[in-house]
Amino acid sequence: MSDTTVRDVVMIGAGPSALAAAVYTTREDIDTVLYEKGVVGGMAAITDKVDNYPGFAEGIEGLKLAEELQKQAQRFGANIEFGEVSEIRNNGDTKTVVVDGQDVEAKTVLIATGSDYNKINVPGEAEYYGRGVHYCATCDGAFYRDKKLAVVGGGNSAVQEALFLTRFASHIDLLVRSEIKASEVLQHELQEFIDNGKITVHLGTTTSEIVAGDGKKVSSVKIDEAGEPKEIEVDGVFVFVGLKPNTQFLQGSEIDLDTSGLIKTDNLLETSMPGVFASGDVRSGATMQIASAVGEGASAALSIREYLNDMKRKKS
Repeated sequence: MSDTTVRDVVMIGAGPSALAAAVYTTREDIDTVLYEKGVVGGMAAITDKVDNYPGFAEGIEGLKLAEELQKQAQRFGANIEFGEVSEIRNNGDTKTVVVDGQDVEAKTVLIATGSDYNKINVPGEAEYYGRGVHYCATCDGAFYRDKKLAVVGGGNSAVQEALFLTRFASHIDLLVRSEIKASEVLQHELQEFIDNGKITVHLGTTTSEIVAGDGKKVSSVKIDEAGEPKEIEVDGVFVFVGLKPNTQFLQGSEIDLDTSGLIKTDNLLETSMPGVFASGDVRSGATMQIASAVGEGASAALSIREYLNDMKRKKS
């Protein structure tokens, strides 16, 4: 993998944000290579159906959307390779990206590694992802009109998402490990739905298994509530126990992260390391939506173009 070639831009990750950025850079003949350690398309590729991406009136399968983004980027010349990045080093005019232990030199870098949902790691969670197990109410809540749901978590995000899901679900069981830690404003709003019977809160509750009676789609969830085992019939389970940004490889680097581990950027999406940009769910302030990740990818590509043009002007 190591050679003397200096790429115009190395993109870390090949999810929607990086693929969108690659469409823009390659159309302008900017030499672009993307390194992906998992699945091309990122979390979008393993989402059963994306129903809120503009331009698809009937929604689109996540895998199909990812495939179309990939084909579009490759049509313009994007080079997508599999490999895991462990380090970015600043050499001034160039950056060294360490991929599977090998050095790759680049004038600019785009970090678009995304975030991953924290898991509760119980039987059925991974098996029924997209078939009754979800991590995004905005993305998947509309599939559960007049259905019964369980929401796992007790922080701000869990309560916010549970409140959002009341627009669709007939009833929600909120499964809280200890006590509700959401803000007072959210707790006050939650109480209204508790009082009208729309939400039932289970405190001191751990989820032990997500069950699919037919082996295909979620039908119930097994819990331990204050030491008493129970099984609740539900049509889906939404897990909201936080997000984990894929920035472990940046720990101790020159690139500044916020307290959640997300990458800090300026208004041009440039990080604290000049020539290194970030876009999508890995960026501090991101909205965690595919549409906005794609938009940020396009914006980052334009910033990268200007950065490369500035480099040329300084050398001329």
